[in-house]
Amino acid sequence: MSDDAHWLGAALALASRGIGRTAPNPSVGCVVVRDGRVVGRGWTQPGGRPHAEAVALAAAGAAARGATAYVTLEPCAHVSPRGPSCADLLVAARVARVVASGPDPDPRTAGQGFARLRAAGIDVTEGVGRAAAERLNAGFFARQRHGRRHVTLKLAVSLDGCIALPDGTSRWITGERARAHAHLERARADVIVVGGGTLLADDPALDVRLDGLESRAPRRAVLSTSLAAIPPDARIGDALLLRDLGELDASVLTVLVEGGAGVATTLLAADRVDRLLVYRAPILLGGRRAVGDLGLSDLGATHGRWRRHATFDLGPDRVEEYDRVR
Repeated sequence: MSDDAHWLGAALALASRGIGRTAPNPSVGCVVVRDGRVVGRGWTQPGGRPHAEAVALAAAGAAARGATAYVTLEPCAHVSPRGPSCADLLVAARVARVVASGPDPDPRTAGQGFARLRAAGIDVTEGVGRAAAERLNAGFFARQRHGRRHVTLKLAVSLDGCIALPDGTSRWITGERARAHAHLERARADVIVVGGGTLLADDPALDVRLDGLESRAPRRAVLSTSLAAIPPDARIGDALLLRDLGELDASVLTVLVEGGAGVATTLLAADRVDRLLVYRAPILLGGRRAVGDLGLSDLGATHGRWRRHATFDLGPDRVEEYDRVR
């Protein structure tokens, strides 16, 4: 691995700390390196400010002069009431070089940050770790490029694709390690959504039950066209009641949808899902299916719609991650 890829990877690890806490801004990581040693590091803080570069440069101080800044997104070029642009901060710090994953799709920057750095005589390298950086902030890129939210559908299923026994019993299909991973996914989302049927049947808490991450629970919402209101005694009585995901406010970048079959089928049939996260347990249930009729009539048209990104084991369970091919 090249030095650039190594340090950009370190910046990506820092950026991952802010996922789910920085919307509507992306979560960016920055590492300032001089003579092979880290002199400053930072990531976007909760609420979107300060930006990663501002935090890292403040930590580096005078040591930033002549150093290389590794950033997971093009440094912003627009001045905000909450602080100067990151491109201007890097110029003022007199770094010698900036290595970034790729351009910021926000039209307020969109190449202007790189141009400002180059105009100041700073060497700029683009494209290092770009795919990983865009995947990390998939919600931000979906918002900027397509004007929509990035939706992950999480399914916990048996080998025969069921989410419950015939009588509706569904706790627990997967083991502890898989459930812990699902809670980590919750901590990285802006909003978590269930359907009205799941709300009434299971009364879920939709919290994050991981030591040290309890405060990272996302906002909660119920997607239903039949419920008039959320029952006041529900554990998520303060949740939003939505008829459509489009009703979420503009600050929401990522949505995690957790069951049941009704909302999963509705969103898949409407092609509203960008990522599938399937937790598959080595059991057979012969019960209620995870997905219903999607209205498909041509088997050939179903191929090529989903691309597997990763598979891995958590205890006895297998996790499969798929991206919608668009």
